[in-house]
Amino acid sequence: MRILLVSQMYPGPTAPHLGVFVAGLERELAARGHELERAVVDRPGGRSRHLKLLLDVGAAARRFRPDVVYAHFLVPAGLWATLAGLAPVVLTAHGQDVENAISRGLVRRATRHAVRRAASVIAVSEWLRHRLTEVVPEAGAKTSVIDCGVDLERFRPSDSDDARVAVGWRPQGTAFLCVGSLSERKNVLGLARAFERRGEGELVFVGDGPLRPALEGRRGIRVVGAVSHDDVPQWMAAADVVCQPSLAEPFGLATLEGMASGRSVVASSVGGPPEFVPEGAGVLADPDDDLLVAALDAAAALPCPNLAAREAALGHDVRRQAERVEELLDRAARGRRA
Repeated sequence: MRILLVSQMYPGPTAPHLGVFVAGLERELAARGHELERAVVDRPGGRSRHLKLLLDVGAAARRFRPDVVYAHFLVPAGLWATLAGLAPVVLTAHGQDVENAISRGLVRRATRHAVRRAASVIAVSEWLRHRLTEVVPEAGAKTSVIDCGVDLERFRPSDSDDARVAVGWRPQGTAFLCVGSLSERKNVLGLARAFERRGEGELVFVGDGPLRPALEGRRGIRVVGAVSHDDVPQWMAAADVVCQPSLAEPFGLATLEGMASGRSVVASSVGGPPEFVPEGAGVLADPDDDLLVAALDAAAALPCPNLAAREAALGHDVRRQAERVEELLDRAARGRRA
């Protein structure tokens, strides 16, 4: 198939961590023999980037003449893809796009337009599918649940001592790791408070965001900043416990990567993680500080490496997820030819 990939998040020179899940699925589709062209935003900031994406989608669709368009995020990327009108569109909802449709009337109308015109829709969790269907009932019959998957070759159990030398981390006590945006939604301040109350081990944040100043300088806490996604497996291997206790987490890629690395996890009980974090692989945590302290204690008591976590991650191999996406793309393309 000739697949046009459209996304408002994609790794770029100034933001190599942006939309790495999109690039991962793209690589797997290319490995399966498909020809891909992309129209993407690979840098953060500025509304003008969304207008440029609209122009790029139209130009790429006319030049490349795809059999199908594979669009990530409902608005604006998915909307632009459906407006181009030159090929069937498969949309993927990731989370914030659905929240925007819930809270903003104009975005809700744009989302409904995109969903109506799409051949099919993908939600990265069952939780997100329900939220999307509540705000856009038209999505119900055409939405499948396919998560972004994890590269089981890159994220796998490995020696923590070697990884700690590689990343320069010599923790005293339990090594807790949080990977992701340092934002309110990720509940990083709640995690920091719970860690401080626990009073043992070390906590490293890998990522950047508006709450970074509020995290820096706290005892036992280190903020590394943003790193290339290629470096994340080493940080996972250096940790004992990987934490992602978001206020709400539509999927939870960092949680899944931690599990694939054979690390116990502390994950949000709100959103997608309850769908793939079984008992023994980690602890599902309510964002409340008191309950988060108990979750950190329980996760620290689990074995490291945690083979139950690795086993649970095996069902989310990115190659299998790409195969499932391929089936939807092929169905959409065949529908057009028919």
